[in-house]
Amino acid sequence: MNRVKDKVIIVTGAASGLGLADARMLTLQGAQVVMTDIDAEAGHAHANDIGAIFFAQDVSDEASWAALMSAVEHQHGRLDGLVNNAGVAPIASIEDTTTEMWRKVMGIHLDATFWGCQSAIKLMKKSGGGSIVNMSSTAALIGLGPYLAYSAAKGGIRAMTKSIAIYCRQANLGIRCNSIHPGSISTPMVHTALKTLLNTDLMAEEDPEATRKALGIGEPDDVAHMVVYLMSDESKHVTGTEMVIDNGDTVI
Repeated sequence: MNRVKDKVIIVTGAASGLGLADARMLTLQGAQVVMTDIDAEAGHAHANDIGAIFFAQDVSDEASWAALMSAVEHQHGRLDGLVNNAGVAPIASIEDTTTEMWRKVMGIHLDATFWGCQSAIKLMKKSGGGSIVNMSSTAALIGLGPYLAYSAAKGGIRAMTKSIAIYCRQANLGIRCNSIHPGSISTPMVHTALKTLLNTDLMAEEDPEATRKALGIGEPDDVAHMVVYLMSDESKHVTGTEMVIDNGDTVI
């Protein structure tokens, strides 16, 4: 229960879905977790429930990153880990994607990941290292027709992660950077996709668990366990990798 004991770790987009599962699992494993999200009400409630700290943040606002890192340094004196998890996934193909939609997705995914990694590295350097996990997707590996902007953004995160990993290794910073690529996981985002694309309301099924398994959809903890591993010293020799969690969907 102490795989990340006393490590100070930020998780963005932590008020629901994968971010909440990550925050909960990291806390159970001994980390001091700082949860961020634009949903302050849910964020505060969940943080109180699991014993974490909450910081209201719009990750697409550059200034919010400086404020977050300043608060973390003031309260904890260091930063050991960052999970760039916040995201949105509007359902729109190349023909349906608007410029406004495109820019919003890029801001929340690419801009935020860039700012998050850049500001985290500055703070991690002061304490001798750390671990960054960027949440990508299998959409970065195969592309998804109904998710043009999302696929593009996640592909960018995949490449950005590798660049950061190489830089940190060559600069001998002691900072690792890896990406995680979930497939379909039972989160509000995937539930919306099921309703829209497959006319399936998973949570309204007579036996949601049986339906989830039949559809080959994973659980949030399947991703959270990987996050704990990448944040722990068990993965001290792992950087620049892309961890795929999709029950083999991308190799079938």
